[in-house]
Amino acid sequence: QVQLVESGGGLVTAGESLRLSCAVSGRIFSINTMGWYRQAPGKQRELVAQITRGGITDFADSVKGRFTISSDNAKNTVDLQMNSLKPEDTAVYYCNVRDRWSANYWGQGTQVTVSS
Repeated sequence: QVQLVESGGGLVTAGESLRLSCAVSGRIFSINTMGWYRQAPGKQRELVAQITRGGITDFADSVKGRFTISSDNAKNTVDLQMNSLKPEDTAVYYCNVRDRWSANYWGQGTQVTVSS
């Protein structure tokens, strides 16, 4: 079974930083992308950032310039560095891995709360 274990969520004040980490284990072949999604109360889950095995990144417009994403292909880990956090960044953040056949794997989610 594939497992995605997230860590690093918490409660911060606006303007502060957090780093989320995700470790992937189990039998998964040909990872295409690794990334992070988030879901705020009453809203749909949305892409925050993703990175391909080749290092190409994509970010939601709302986080560009504030968030960075990095991965270690050998260790199957992906990190999300979140700087200058805003109250509107408050959500449950989910680690995501997509393989070459477009199968999606999800972590259990980690809460990020930003107070004003």
